[in-house]
Amino acid sequence: MHALQLPSFLHGTFRSVQQKTHQEGVRCGEQYRKDGTFPSPRQMVELPPGEVVVAHEVVDFQRERPAWRLYMVSHVMGDLVQEGQKSFPVRHDYEAFFRETAWGALFFATTHMGAVSAERTARRLQAVLRFWEPLQCARYLFNQPGVPQTLEEVMVAACGWAMDAWCPVGDASVRSRLEGAAERMARATREDCIEAIFREMPRALALARKLKHREVVADPAFLRERLASLDARSFERVSGALTGELIGLLYDWDQELGLQ
Repeated sequence: MHALQLPSFLHGTFRSVQQKTHQEGVRCGEQYRKDGTFPSPRQMVELPPGEVVVAHEVVDFQRERPAWRLYMVSHVMGDLVQEGQKSFPVRHDYEAFFRETAWGALFFATTHMGAVSAERTARRLQAVLRFWEPLQCARYLFNQPGVPQTLEEVMVAACGWAMDAWCPVGDASVRSRLEGAAERMARATREDCIEAIFREMPRALALARKLKHREVVADPAFLRERLASLDARSFERVSGALTGELIGLLYDWDQELGLQ
């Protein structure tokens, strides 16, 4: 089994990683502006089996303690762009490049940056699946403070919505459900996406507690009509059926009903 390797700029106290990721973001941004490419990290470190990686900011309570802070890849991305430069193309290209590494694959699959379309989510899940074995070597702090989790547990916490919407077979393994979800997302038609959205919509409705016109908004005929009327760009944004994006849609439609 191949060990997991992480860039050295992700290790240290919160403050030291903050400094190193800033420097890495500036370095990557400078090279991108020169020739449209990104440099590889200067130093990669092989993690011992079972090493704990902090994969989400919400569980990083011991910031003075040296640790592997994977979630701080977002700090690199924050420093890629200079003032006046468009951020979307640079960040998109950064993701495409570093998604081809184990650490980048896990970061982008669990962070949901940018528009979470079916096509983009498929690529993110496929990347994690390619690096499944090395990623299994570590343990992660993701959504439970102080409780290291397995790769499977992290993927359920971060991408359970994708499995439920696109591969709702409860007794299969996490890995096989992710494979099924990624495969279906990669070749999904607009109608496939709408059916996936409907499978995830009950969860979105349950979490959208402040809807003022719930009966109207929750009506399947209303939902189908509104989804059908979305322009291509707006539909792409929600096509993956990410719960948070669906909640945003529900509140938009609820607000529109209030203005009528």
